[in-house]
Amino acid sequence: MDGVGGRHVRVAIVGSGFGGLGMAIRLKERGIHDFAVLERADDVGGVWRDNRYPGCACDVQSHLYSFSFAPNPSWTRRFSPQPEIRAYLARCADEFGIRPHIHFRTDVERAEWDAGALRWRLTTSRGVMTAEVLVAAPGALSEPRLPAVPGLEAFRGEVFHSARWDESAELTGRRVAVVGTGASAIQIVPAIQPVVSRLVLFQRTPPWVLPRHDAPLGPRTRRWMDRVPPLRRAMRGSLYAIREVFGLPFRHPRLAAVPERMAQRHLEAQVPDPALRRILTPTYAIGCKRILLSDDYYPALTQPNVRVVPSGLVRVEADSVIGEDGVAHAVDAIVFATGFHVTDFPFASRIRGAGGRVMSEVWGASPKAHLGTTVAGFPNLFVLSGPNTGLGHTSVLLMIEAQVEHVLNAMQYMQRNGIAAVAPTAEAQNEWIAEVDRKMEGTVWTSGGCRSWYLDETGRNSTLWPGSVGSFVRRVRPFVDEDYHLYPPPAVHAIDAEIARG
Repeated sequence: MDGVGGRHVRVAIVGSGFGGLGMAIRLKERGIHDFAVLERADDVGGVWRDNRYPGCACDVQSHLYSFSFAPNPSWTRRFSPQPEIRAYLARCADEFGIRPHIHFRTDVERAEWDAGALRWRLTTSRGVMTAEVLVAAPGALSEPRLPAVPGLEAFRGEVFHSARWDESAELTGRRVAVVGTGASAIQIVPAIQPVVSRLVLFQRTPPWVLPRHDAPLGPRTRRWMDRVPPLRRAMRGSLYAIREVFGLPFRHPRLAAVPERMAQRHLEAQVPDPALRRILTPTYAIGCKRILLSDDYYPALTQPNVRVVPSGLVRVEADSVIGEDGVAHAVDAIVFATGFHVTDFPFASRIRGAGGRVMSEVWGASPKAHLGTTVAGFPNLFVLSGPNTGLGHTSVLLMIEAQVEHVLNAMQYMQRNGIAAVAPTAEAQNEWIAEVDRKMEGTVWTSGGCRSWYLDETGRNSTLWPGSVGSFVRRVRPFVDEDYHLYPPPAVHAIDAEIARG
């Protein structure tokens, strides 16, 4: 769909990844067709469109990493590769009739709450539009983080982030540096190691790695999944249960001995060199940083064309990279697998709520949202994959679906009761944050002895949900009106003033 200038819609959705498409699909299923999806790229897919690096795949099993209302019996592997996930999202957009609602190549530059008109005014790269409800689903892993490395501007070779993979770059027979040892790096390294002449891996902190146990799902399995829906549901249910058990040691570190021993055995079995094993052995509690799954990462590191540098990248010269030991490694290309802007939520700097307050300024160094979904002072704004909705053990789509249901229930409440807008009270939001922080106490994320991307600048874990998925779903799906300022049209100015005062 082209042209947004002058349009007014009931719901504007920013982003067409899992969050944006899930929201759009459920709106249509509820009979709400007056919505627009604003997508800055030229296709759907979000993080699964942007990440196209070699070896890219999901670390949650395929039958759990999909919408509950759109099962896919055709996954070809236990853990889906990126092209299949992207194709799944494209198919959802087509089969549920979402594409006519999508404005591609439309970047939302500014979103401002208009208290007098009870609507959001959206300034986009293709015109200005208004909406009664704004759903922000830009994705938690949408903005790559590049470190400021001295000398990088003088490097004569190719440089790119894993999420902006240069598909024109030919790495075969070349010397490549990979910076970082997170979820992207452990997929990239074994994918490119066989073809490059030299691979230098900069490891600031070793990750805990467990076996992935990936395998193909053959034609017979796929036919059974297609023809017997109860079997498909049983598969999803069993994966959910197993993953929830896997999450227990995060919340109860005394249970961590079992997965930690599994990871140690995995390392010992795949890395015979004791010196390399020492470099690859973490010194923090398992789960403090994201646990990674791989069957081929460690074997790749044992190959003669690979060098693991046990430090971050500290300096770059015209044709070489240098770690803390001062040794220069000649390379032709640098791949930064250095993660994303997560806790600073870049899109927040574009949102102005009641009283003209900018969300990023309201949040400061520690983002907070009621139920991880709504923010005090920002009426009719719903944030999918917001603060404290991430997971370290299972499918985040379960969290997104709960948030989507919260949005739908809020809209239903407003329609039934003649309410023009809702925004959480400061008291309700503060109580929720206090509950989250209490749950976080004693978990591996706060006591595990590491500094992870889960923690914001204040040292608070504003990324993860510190409970079970079920507990989050039960709390977030319903819309509880006592937690919200309710905006009846005649009183909007008074309520706006009340919210602005906090």
